Amino acid sequence: MSKSEIVELPVLDTGAAVPCCPPITAGELTQADAEKMAAMFKALPDPVRLRLFSKVASYAGGEACVCDISDVGVSQPTVSHHLKKLREAGLLTSERRGTWVYYQIAPSVVAAMSAMLDLRT
Repeated sequence: MSKSEIVELPVLDTGAAVPCCPPITAGELTQADAEKMAAMFKALPDPVRLRLFSKVASYAGGEACVCDISDVGVSQPTVSHHLKKLREAGLLTSERRGTWVYYQIAPSVVAAMSAMLDLRT
């Protein structure tokens, strides 16, 4: 993909979202809700994780083999570490097929994060 190429990301179906937490405007978060959401948001600030997350999100068919997304400027063990952190935070799901692992975005989790930050509610 060239640097000037625009990739259209899939639109998440927010109707299927199961909110983990109330919108931020609904009132103060409980300790449990704050910890849950913090873990998800904490996984994204790392530039390598954010690149991996966007590679999976923009990959054709909605899933990407680790063999196709590992070119982010770090070693393969580091890529595996970052993918594990994204998976543990609930942002990615994975499925092993033979020797390869395929990753997908967890759309309901991402939609719930978006809904939590929606100031219009």
